This record gives sequence, C-alpha cells and structure tokens, in this order.
Amino acid sequence: MQLSATPYEERLTAPRSWWFISFLVGVSFALILLPFGTLPMLGGLVGGTAAAAVVASSYGSPRIRVVGDSLIAGEAKIPVSALGPSEVLDPEEARAWRTYKADVRAFLLLRSYIPRALRVEVTDPEDPTPYLYLSTREPEALAAAIEAAKSSTKA
Repeated sequence: MQLSATPYEERLTAPRSWWFISFLVGVSFALILLPFGTLPMLGGLVGGTAAAAVVASSYGSPRIRVVGDSLIAGEAKIPVSALGPSEVLDPEEARAWRTYKADVRAFLLLRSYIPRALRVEVTDPEDPTPYLYLSTREPEALAAAIEAAKSSTKA
C-alpha cells in the first residue's frame, strides 16, 4: 500500500466529560451494591466504571485516515478516485447537514460532540451514496489530504 502525499489520521476520541460520567456510573453501581457489603461495593465501583469506560471508548474510537489512494472513515473504505469536491462545514452548516439537509442514503461518520465537519461528494455512478459527512476537528487538513491523494493518483 502506497502512502499518500499528505497523510492524514485522526481519532474521534470522546470528550473528557464522558470519562467523568463513566466514573459516576461506577459510583452509582457502588451505591447500589452498598447494602451487600464493602467488597461488593468496591466491585461495583470498579466494574461499573470499567464497563462505562469501555462503552465511551468504543463509541469514541473511530478513525479517519487518508492512506494511499483511499479514504478510510470508520468501517468505510472509499477510493479517492470516487470522491468529488469537498466542502468544509462550520458548526452551523454542519448542524444543518446533520438534520434537515441530510440525505438518508449518505454515509455519516457523525459525532455530535465535534462541531465541525467535512462533506465530500461521491462521484461514482455505481455507488448510491450521494456524499460522505465526516465529523472532524480539522476539516481543512482532511480536505487537503484528500485533494493531495487525488492528485497523486492521477500522476
């Protein structure tokens, strides 16, 4: 696999507040198990915190990468030759594309805690997906990496 001219990689990690909420879930498990004694209470604290942290981590773990001639967004792998122009979305426009402007056929890698996004048109006539909506903290860098990968595959 050939590396792209401008490599890009981003992990959409969960915000810090979610880790605090995971701890609070553990505390609530500990309080539920408090009548059964100290050892079950500690087990509830550790087990509840760990379970909530696993859920927060798994939800916040998708990656967006531009590698070689492909854009990998979560589980999707799309060749950059099938992508058209991209549009950097500010928080207001990103919210619009998440709600009333959204197409049900679109591929959405959506994380509500990331306010900005990149919308990339899909130009492959055999693909029914009209566009990709990718929540990203650096939409300009992702758009530049996609364009660089497109230009390197044409050369």
